[in-house]
Amino acid sequence: MSSPKGSQAQKTRLPSFTRKVPLEVPSPTEKDWSKDDEEDYVFKDPDEELDSLPQPYRMINKLVNLLFDRSWEVIEERDALRKSELSRIRPTVYPPVVESKLNKMPNCMAISQDYVFIGGARGFSIHSLFNAKQIYVWEKLKVDVTSICATDLGSEILIAPVDEIGIVRLFYLYKDGLCLIKAINEVEDTSKQSTCLKMEISQGGDFAAFFLQGAGDIWLDVYKLPKESWLKEVEHPQLSINPKKKVRQLQLNTLDAMTSDNLEMDISFRGDVKLSLPVHIMKIKPPKPVTGTTFKSPLEVFAKIEDCYGLGSGQNHFIRESQWEQQAAVFNASYKKYLDGEWEEEPLSMATFHFLPPGCITATPVDVKSPSGVAYVLGVHWTGSHNFFLYLLNRTLKDKVDPEGVWPCAAPIAVSQLSCSSSYLVLACEDGVLTLWDLAEGFPLGVVALPEGCICQSIHFLKYFLVHEGRNVFPEGPVKSQMKCVVLCTDASLHLVAAQGSEAPTISVLIERPVNHLDEAVCAVAPVPALPGMVLIFSRDGHVHLMDVAKPHIICAFAPPRPYHLAVPWKPMFVVSFHHPCFLLRGDHPDEIKSTDDAKNIQNSLFYFNFEAYPLLENISRNCSIPQSALTANMGFPHELPLEKRCESFLQNR
Repeated sequence: MSSPKGSQAQKTRLPSFTRKVPLEVPSPTEKDWSKDDEEDYVFKDPDEELDSLPQPYRMINKLVNLLFDRSWEVIEERDALRKSELSRIRPTVYPPVVESKLNKMPNCMAISQDYVFIGGARGFSIHSLFNAKQIYVWEKLKVDVTSICATDLGSEILIAPVDEIGIVRLFYLYKDGLCLIKAINEVEDTSKQSTCLKMEISQGGDFAAFFLQGAGDIWLDVYKLPKESWLKEVEHPQLSINPKKKVRQLQLNTLDAMTSDNLEMDISFRGDVKLSLPVHIMKIKPPKPVTGTTFKSPLEVFAKIEDCYGLGSGQNHFIRESQWEQQAAVFNASYKKYLDGEWEEEPLSMATFHFLPPGCITATPVDVKSPSGVAYVLGVHWTGSHNFFLYLLNRTLKDKVDPEGVWPCAAPIAVSQLSCSSSYLVLACEDGVLTLWDLAEGFPLGVVALPEGCICQSIHFLKYFLVHEGRNVFPEGPVKSQMKCVVLCTDASLHLVAAQGSEAPTISVLIERPVNHLDEAVCAVAPVPALPGMVLIFSRDGHVHLMDVAKPHIICAFAPPRPYHLAVPWKPMFVVSFHHPCFLLRGDHPDEIKSTDDAKNIQNSLFYFNFEAYPLLENISRNCSIPQSALTANMGFPHELPLEKRCESFLQNR
């Protein structure tokens, strides 16, 4: 027996069609029907009618449909990406010229003169830059070397490796001899051991600064390096040890040479040579937080800042403690809803420092004699600080450490960078504003702001170049008050900043922020000093491209031979030579990585890329300079000429 509901449902399924307009008696023949009326009839199949689903099946149905819709969107996006990849003009990919097999995993690299210094397990090794052959190995540590620095001193090289414990050592390489100068922060009591977090050596090797941490404190130690004494002591060694210890030391050195993988040993360790120790001249601590004053009168404030020492640092003021408390109370009351909640622990305050040469901004006093080209001032800024402090290097440890100058900025300084020639300085603040300083001439080249939302991550100076007849060239004559640099932002966008003389600086976008293809985001940038206007770009997907920033466009790409790849693409290990047209790149074999659990025993390779060995770059590297006479004849570059030449050309044209 059917229920009333069932009979009612059957009644609703009986009509085969319904009409949207009032019913009328149709014509007996179909030919007389109006074609316009066909849209008024909605035909329905009673067997295909769908009943509404009850919960929770209705929600499940929506989720399944949403899943299918999103999957289809992903399929369409991948299909469009595949089509764009096929239609994209791919750059020429060049393989390495030389491959050097390494028995141990390299952690860091540095280039100086014709040598490559590779830090790894228990020490570091020295390789030839041209054939990648191993020359010498120094492995006398119990831990790995995590970073290494090599500074050219002329005919000598100063090497500074830092191990996992944070101990930094200074080595002196002269001709075929390697000497250990000193372990800067090594102590016998491990409880008092300090860790080196960062270091910087001045151009020419006259000074060195080490940022240390230990016993809950941080500070900056500055040393003067007696490089003239080192040269005399190496050329005329004075053996101050007894003959027994001398023979034993020589036997150890011979053993090191015999166990080395390379029998053609050109460098030997000279443990019999004792070199003069670096002289500690200054210890700089982070600036104290600004608090209430203890001065009773304004005269005491002016007496404290005699000779403008510390002017602008905010330490010497006449604000009472009660005024600070009132201001803090007003601030907390105004922004209480934003201040409530858990506070994250403040990060460790880090110091960024640069050795600045004497110039118009940092002029040398009359009574101080400083050799030409020798660093004279140490510039320091701390994390979260608005101020850039300047400290004179012509002092002793007994002298009171006060900054001789302070450059206040409108926002906290995030990144700073000094050019290779030490002539230009860029200060990038957290608000995206860049201040460009010409240290040699003594005036700012300008202030430029990054696009909204861009925060500076790193700054890379380019050797100044010109575009002459469609080619990038280096001017042979001296260039003053003109600089170009590449700025990498935290959103992976890349910008070119240029400034010259009194003209306003310009900024242009080289690579925009990736939106859809995040694997193509730029993670590292390196200028190529041998090629005008060229930079190496490392992306997160492991690709290495060479870009011409003047166009801008990609010239070519570099890649290790298959199946080698970059083990950590977002932090590639590479080094670019400043004096030679080449760069080195570390590559890893995937099969060897899977076959062993010990990463230190992985067979790694070091790949050598020579720009002059590739057809597209051969002419660029060899014909990359333009003489001063060509600039004089071509008035397209009037700003490149000296002032006298510009005045002469102007008068001749008049």
